[in-house]
Amino acid sequence: MQESQYIWMSGELVPWHEAKIHVLSHVAHYGSGVFEGIRAYETPTGPAVLGLQAHVRRLFQSAHIVEMPLRWSEEEVAQAIVETISANELCACYIRPLAFRGYAELGVLPTTCPVELAIATMPWSTLHGEEALEQGIDTCVSSWRRMAPDTHPAMAKTSGNYVNSQMVLLEARRNGCAEGIVLDVAGYVCECSGENIFLLQDGVLYTPPVGDSILPGITRGYAIQLAADLGVQVREERIAREALYIADEIFLTGTAAEITPVRSVDGRAVGASAPGPVTRRFQEEFFGILQGRLPDRHGWLTPVHALAQGGGR
Repeated sequence: MQESQYIWMSGELVPWHEAKIHVLSHVAHYGSGVFEGIRAYETPTGPAVLGLQAHVRRLFQSAHIVEMPLRWSEEEVAQAIVETISANELCACYIRPLAFRGYAELGVLPTTCPVELAIATMPWSTLHGEEALEQGIDTCVSSWRRMAPDTHPAMAKTSGNYVNSQMVLLEARRNGCAEGIVLDVAGYVCECSGENIFLLQDGVLYTPPVGDSILPGITRGYAIQLAADLGVQVREERIAREALYIADEIFLTGTAAEITPVRSVDGRAVGASAPGPVTRRFQEEFFGILQGRLPDRHGWLTPVHALAQGGGR
């Protein structure tokens, strides 16, 4: 990890190595944290944050689901993110806001523990490396399943949920794959350890629906918007495991993964090549917008300098 100078901690910028919490903080024992992964891209007019309002809104929604009241407004958190990017003098970066239960009492009941907020910004390339965007990645179906309804809050991006993701990814790496594809409790395709999944079959793009234990990804939503722009039909419906083996194209979406093609599933090649022609069109549109080569027609980007000066949108 490339370190930056400062981390924003509950209202103030502190040096990177001084951003610490107590070992008996509630989050360290019971997973009582919610977080986001956000990116700022370098554009011709300076750094711009992708989906700033959408990510901050989801952070607050996650906190509300797990009864973790934040003492900051959405606008204040967005401003703190921009402040941290500016303080670290970053042209492009990964952004990690983390709201968590801190130190007070040890016990499962969290209500006596204060809710704190940290925001880190750091240089970081794509999740699976630049080569993965060009050539695709190898995947396998995991033996681990996503949580059943009414067990964990799958629609909240909570720290505790990511124990499941860790097990999925550890297993995939042991099997020589970059990523694991997770099924839901009924055996249908769900998502990956930290990415949503799309399958192209006969010109139609399929993706699991919200409510099937997936996290409603911000980048997932952008991919659906791009599909409409490109005239590609999207169906949000349950996907059988065997559909993975006969798909013409598969790609993953996420803040860290961006739009990553899949070249194989369980040792079976996906289509004729990775990325396929449709995946390539999605990548060209996505990165064209983020890097300023194409107009930001959906208003995805928030210029850092404008918001830092009290403007923005």
